[in-house]
Amino acid sequence: MLCLFDLDGTLIDSELGIFSCIRHALVQMQVPAPTPEALRDWIGPPLHQGFAALMDNDAAKVTAAIGHYHDRFTAIGWREHAVYPGLAPLIEGLQAAGHQLAVVTSKPRLHALPIVESLPFGAAFQHVYGPEPGNPHCEKASMIAAALADFRSAPEHAVMIGDRRFDIEGAVANRVRGFGVLWGFGSREELTLAGATAIANDPGELAGFINEAAAALAADA
Repeated sequence: MLCLFDLDGTLIDSELGIFSCIRHALVQMQVPAPTPEALRDWIGPPLHQGFAALMDNDAAKVTAAIGHYHDRFTAIGWREHAVYPGLAPLIEGLQAAGHQLAVVTSKPRLHALPIVESLPFGAAFQHVYGPEPGNPHCEKASMIAAALADFRSAPEHAVMIGDRRFDIEGAVANRVRGFGVLWGFGSREELTLAGATAIANDPGELAGFINEAAAALAADA
């Protein structure tokens, strides 16, 4: 089975790095920072959406703010994260079982790649999908479609795993199972409304969902 993982809020708790970089950018732009509760909504969707809401959709200001964000992220922000407990054995178990693994993230690929490579289980992922410089607004649905094509996987043989509705909506758009996780930044209600096939409370439960899906496919073969 092809297992596509979101990055922020699914593999890593990246709140510290993301919040620090957003605040840095807003200081440079002389714009007051939102509350921590409001900033949590920035994790998941493309970064430009959050900045646009604070800058009256002024494209030049949004571009400048994103530039300031990337400056700090490249220097230090990419290291300001922690791997969620239980993820290492989950990933190792999936790889050992023969599943194919990839990352699908809204974070620019040039930022996501060094993070994934630095993870203790980073080598398990065969590819990292993220927006490229020439396509900064790449959506999850299109990246999932690209992964299906690259791995030559039928939708029923794939699953998208993530903590926000964008992950599940991208899965639904591609007729792929969408497994939500509750250790990240989204809620059960958000994931349910987006159409999640199942929602895991912890990595062990997620492993069970993936194994059940794989077993069902094997039985139908």
